[in-house]
Amino acid sequence: MKKYLQRSLSILFITLFVTSCGMQSIPTAANQVEADWAEVQNQYKRRSDLIPNLVAVVKGYATHEQETLTKVIEARASATKVTFTADQLNEENMKKFQQAQAGVSSALSRLMVSVEKYPDLKANENFRDLQSQLEGTENRITVARNRYIEAIKEFNNLITVPPTSFYNGIFLHLAKKPQFQVENLEEAQKAPTVKF
Repeated sequence: MKKYLQRSLSILFITLFVTSCGMQSIPTAANQVEADWAEVQNQYKRRSDLIPNLVAVVKGYATHEQETLTKVIEARASATKVTFTADQLNEENMKKFQQAQAGVSSALSRLMVSVEKYPDLKANENFRDLQSQLEGTENRITVARNRYIEAIKEFNNLITVPPTSFYNGIFLHLAKKPQFQVENLEEAQKAPTVKF
């Protein structure tokens, strides 16, 4: 009887230990994912907020670029409609978000190429300031995305790798969160440039 009781207590202790391994670490990792996703969205919003000023300055100098300016404005409008909380992130929503942001990036790239034809615009102090802010924002987006990627990796490891995965499997039943995906591998291998 004593041996049975000791073995039962040992099994109970091991079970409690293993299942409690994720009690704090999984919710902490989920909170970090949420915070890092909010920062990703914040930086994309910052870029989006710069676009109207950039378009206004370019419009004053580049009257023949109306179609390009319209595409930038339309891409910005589309991207601002695609927002998700960390809880709403799944493969489909992540893909929608990435496509919308890629549209903005593409439209901005076309705008910057067209700006090369206007030396007076490139010399404009407001335009140079906006270029600098946009460049800095692109760097911030990269940093925010990298932090999000690390937070997702940590979270996904906690919910899928023992012993914390046991806690998730028994009590939480959380699914893996999606990562940013490379849409076009050939394009992704080229270093992105913001050229002004």
